[in-house]
Amino acid sequence: MTTQTNPATDLPVYGNYRDYYYKRPLASDARLALLSAYSPDLFSGKRVLDVGCNEGWITCEIAQSLGASKVVGVDVDSALIERAWHRRRTCFSRQRTSVTTKCTPEQEETLRIRRIDATYFPASCEHMFGPLPTPRSTASTAHEFPHNISFRVADWTRERIPEDGDGYDVVVAFSVSKWIHLNTGDDGLLTFFRKVHSTLQPGGMLILEPQDRSSYQKAGRMHEKLRSMLHTLELRPEDFPRILTEIGFKPVEHLTIGTSFILNGGFDRPLDLYIKI
Repeated sequence: MTTQTNPATDLPVYGNYRDYYYKRPLASDARLALLSAYSPDLFSGKRVLDVGCNEGWITCEIAQSLGASKVVGVDVDSALIERAWHRRRTCFSRQRTSVTTKCTPEQEETLRIRRIDATYFPASCEHMFGPLPTPRSTASTAHEFPHNISFRVADWTRERIPEDGDGYDVVVAFSVSKWIHLNTGDDGLLTFFRKVHSTLQPGGMLILEPQDRSSYQKAGRMHEKLRSMLHTLELRPEDFPRILTEIGFKPVEHLTIGTSFILNGGFDRPLDLYIKI
C-alpha cells in the first residue's frame, strides 16, 4: 500500500515512490508476463483491484492488454493517482485504433488482437501532440480500454471505495505488504488480508508479492516511524501463507519470477497466489 509522502521529509515512507516504473528496462511488466504464462486467461473478463497502484502502469497493462472487464487502481497518494489518470490517456494514445464493423468470427478475432496492440503509435506522437481525447463510453465499449479502468484515492485497508460493493475476481498486491505492515502494524496487515478475502468473489484470487524481512530493515532506516514500528512486529513474511489459509484461502502456490525481472537495481521475489475458498 502507498500513501502520501511525509510532509517534513518528503520521503516515500509508504512506498509511494515517484517515477518508480520509469526505471524499468522492460516495456511490459515481467510479473504480468509470468502470470499470463501461468494462466493466459487469468485476467480475462475479470474485475480486478490493484492495491497501491502507484502511477498506474500495472493497472493500465491489465486493463489494456490482458482482457480484464473492469480494473480499479487505488492509492492514497493523490499525486500518484493524478499521474495514473495521465498514464491511462498516454496508453490509449499509443494503441492501435480499433475498428468497429460487422464481421465474421475470424475477422472479429483479428480486430480483437488489433485493439490490444498497445504500442502501435510511437511515444513521440504523444509527446509532440499531446494525448488523444478519451472517446465517450458506450454499451459496447464499456469493458474495453480505456473505459474499463478507473482510479481512486483511498487508504483501502481502512476505507471502502464504491467498486468494493460488487466485489473482485482478482486482487493484485505487488510490493505493498511491507508498507502496510510497517505503517499499520500486525493488526493493520491482518485487517488488509481479511478485507481482501471479504471483497473477493468465491474462487477469486489474491496475487501477493511479499517483500522479505531484509527489505523491512532497509525501510526502517528511512524514518523513525518505520523503525519504531519494526521493533513491534511479531508477524513475519514467512507467516503469511499460514495466516491467509486460516482466513479462508487455499494453500499458497508460489511462482518464481526468475532473473529477467530487474527493477531499481534488481530483485527476485516469488509471486504468491491464493484462491478464496
